[in-house]
Amino acid sequence: PVSALIHAATMVTAGIFLLARNSLLFALSPTTMLIVAIVGAITAIYAASTALVQNGIKKVLAYSTISQLGYMFAALGIGAYTAAIFHVMTHAFFKGLLFLGAGSVMHGMHDEENIKKMGGLKKYMPTTYKTFYIAALAISGIPLFSGFFSKDEILWQTFNHGGIIIWLILAVSALFTAFYMFRLVNLVFNGEERFDAKHVHPHESPKVMTIPLVILAFLSAFGGFLGIPYALGFWFSDKPNFIENFLHPIFKDTYFVLSMNPESHIAAGEYILMLISIGIAVLGIWLAYRWYYYDSKWSAPRRIVLSFTSAFKILFNKYYLDEIYFYGIVDPIFAISRNALWKIVDVKIIDGFINGTAAGTVWLGSIVRKIQNGYAQSYAVYMLAGAVIILTWLLIIL
Repeated sequence: PVSALIHAATMVTAGIFLLARNSLLFALSPTTMLIVAIVGAITAIYAASTALVQNGIKKVLAYSTISQLGYMFAALGIGAYTAAIFHVMTHAFFKGLLFLGAGSVMHGMHDEENIKKMGGLKKYMPTTYKTFYIAALAISGIPLFSGFFSKDEILWQTFNHGGIIIWLILAVSALFTAFYMFRLVNLVFNGEERFDAKHVHPHESPKVMTIPLVILAFLSAFGGFLGIPYALGFWFSDKPNFIENFLHPIFKDTYFVLSMNPESHIAAGEYILMLISIGIAVLGIWLAYRWYYYDSKWSAPRRIVLSFTSAFKILFNKYYLDEIYFYGIVDPIFAISRNALWKIVDVKIIDGFINGTAAGTVWLGSIVRKIQNGYAQSYAVYMLAGAVIILTWLLIIL
């Protein structure tokens, strides 16, 4: 539940909300918006490609979240603020459902996370399977599910205002998304059972866990109708775009600065892009089924891994970003901290000052201590010397 909350709807989308609320400020700097769009597109393709080869159920969903955040940032960067916020909403529905569904699977599998040690769970967890399947359809962008409306809007706006390169990157990311989600579905719920039946006894989760799944499945299936694109308005009795109207007071000044009209759609062009988007999703799902459902030996993926071992290692190790961070940032910072800040600043300067003060006090005390030697003769000499000094001083000033 914590992952469903913070990874689907709150913490990870805080940056989206920040940029959206400051949209007018960003609109005044086209260069900044371009940087946001480029970073978003790179993030989308990076995380989506990484999720292709991950075997941990939570890892797949985590990188899926990063990829969807890339979509949102790309939308913000090209000025499609309404589409970005709309995707935040639909993403909260289907990604929250996916995380809760993953939790249900792990609960039924005694905390197992490796999807290659699952398989055939749909007969043990029918409710989890059906709701998880709905979420997978939604995030893949299958028509009439919530993700279809928001992702299609982002792709259309990107094609119109962001350029063909960013659109191509997001389109490839959409293909990867459909593929890795149904790779996950097939490896977890379909095919042969790959778990140890002697020690693992899969079972459906209690109603306290499945009822939220059903509620989120309903929202994942129908939540997108709050933002029906204008090109499809005719098919839905010209129903107003609720999200567009709701957010219009917030973004109207921004769209004025950008000289954009979110309602200015070319229906024919959007229909074509919509069909391409659907085709991409269907292609990804078809590949996942062909490779992981109809071929129980996973022959095609195995051949690809053997043929492109280096590429597989790069993706499996997340482009070695952890290693780059560790050896390129963490290690140098530790070295600087140890050799410069600690050995020089801390030990020699700070500790030297403190220890020097203590040593000086000891030295001064050793000198003063000689005065208190316990001999009356010494005290008499000190008194006589003091009296002479005082008399001399009085004679001088008088």
